[in-house]
Amino acid sequence: MGFDFASLSWNDQDLRVLNIVGHALRRNIPFLTRFLWNGAGQLLKIRDKHGDLKALVPNKAQAEFARYSTGRDIVLKARQLGMTTFIAARHFILTVTRPGTMTVLVAHDQKSGEEIFRIVHRFVEYLPNRMRNGALITSRANVGQIVFPKLDSEYRVETAADPSAGRGLTIHNLHCSEVARWPRDAAATLASLRAAVPPDGRIVLESTPNGAAGCFYEEWERAEESGFCKHFFPWWYEKAYRLEDAAIGELTREEHELIRKHRLTNEQIAYRRYLQGSFRGLMLQEYAEDAVSCFVASGECVFDLDVVQKRLTECTRGRGLAHVATDNGRLHEYWPARPGASYIIGVDPAGGGSGGDFACAEVIDRISGMQCAELHGHFPPREMASRVAALGHEYNNALIAVERNNHGHAVLAHLDASEHYDGARLYEQKGLTGWLTTAVSRPRMIEQFSALLWRQPELFSSPRLLAECRTFTRHEDGFAAAAQGAHDDCVMAMAIAQAVRMEQAGRHHQAKEVGFASMER
Repeated sequence: MGFDFASLSWNDQDLRVLNIVGHALRRNIPFLTRFLWNGAGQLLKIRDKHGDLKALVPNKAQAEFARYSTGRDIVLKARQLGMTTFIAARHFILTVTRPGTMTVLVAHDQKSGEEIFRIVHRFVEYLPNRMRNGALITSRANVGQIVFPKLDSEYRVETAADPSAGRGLTIHNLHCSEVARWPRDAAATLASLRAAVPPDGRIVLESTPNGAAGCFYEEWERAEESGFCKHFFPWWYEKAYRLEDAAIGELTREEHELIRKHRLTNEQIAYRRYLQGSFRGLMLQEYAEDAVSCFVASGECVFDLDVVQKRLTECTRGRGLAHVATDNGRLHEYWPARPGASYIIGVDPAGGGSGGDFACAEVIDRISGMQCAELHGHFPPREMASRVAALGHEYNNALIAVERNNHGHAVLAHLDASEHYDGARLYEQKGLTGWLTTAVSRPRMIEQFSALLWRQPELFSSPRLLAECRTFTRHEDGFAAAAQGAHDDCVMAMAIAQAVRMEQAGRHHQAKEVGFASMER
């Protein structure tokens, strides 16, 4: 049951409570943790929103996190729900109830780190004197470090701006705060910190959303794949977010749905209207309502966001969608090949390095433009050619259009020489194999795809493709591309496939006209 405090005031009832709660936390025993938390919470003091000193009593969001946390957790939350404080409190208990524990809290900047660490200092400062002068005496307590020498344990605060944060340490409890706002190469910083956590260590990533791109968004999207448990807490979990005695009048359909689904009150609906008026387009980001719409892209989106968002919600909820995912999620097949049907594969290749761009292939039906399959991953040219060839064969020897810019030349060479893919089934443009994306063709193919998505969103079933559409923005210079930290591999592969489809349809139409003219003569 953790550390036996026999030589350090084990008869102290307060230490016994902390020790048992620490045992429950380490063993992931949520019932025991909740049952004992009130006792531990009386020992840990916080300042509430009015500045009053009070015991830490879990609110709704905190209690739900305590119930479902696993030791590998990622938290997406609305503003000011107290999650940072609660996670810091849990890690504090874990630090002082087992010898040799290293806890590291990583904030997004120095100011935030200092503010959070003041919370931890307050935990120590208001402990009973018999604990502070006994088992939990500190030898060092500054703006970035608290050391408990009798336990050989330590609680540190670092900032993500420091690329060497956590380097050289063995971290037993890692708390990464506001990851969506980490500067520089956040993914590299997080990877370095993760490497310092042993298999039985605990990691919590928590943040408010900050656009559908970047490190936190990527971590949230692939949480199941990486073994993390998702926790989402909307703004109405905070009981103070309501307006009393406010006349709300007639409710909208959306408000009726929120009341039905989440049992919101009229006071909460009134507060929601206040938020909409105050924050406008950023309301869903700052005061999240669901785990999809809260990721709002900055800049002018090339695609219709309402259309994309609606279709993305349908796809993520599996509405009317049945598909097969294979190869660790790198290949998604939404519609199998039909006998006699004709298909086109648009390919956006990449170099294949794990830290670089992804390679992507989108399979569409030649007649309808329906998305049938999507291949996406870090594939070098040789492997990409092999996978695309196999996909082409599966879809009735589909016409393959590889973007020949940059790495595309290597993919095309392997398709021809190594895979012996039928040369007649490799797209050619002006006598050259492959699709050439230029300053002229790029805007046109993207706008064609955008128009099709607006007219027939039901043609597209990939959440990854739709998520990329949300972050595909028009920059200040007018150039359309992925927002900073986002990807556009799926968008470009689909745009190529749809552009080739439109071109092929035009050629077919011209051929028919020539045939009719010959018959008339």
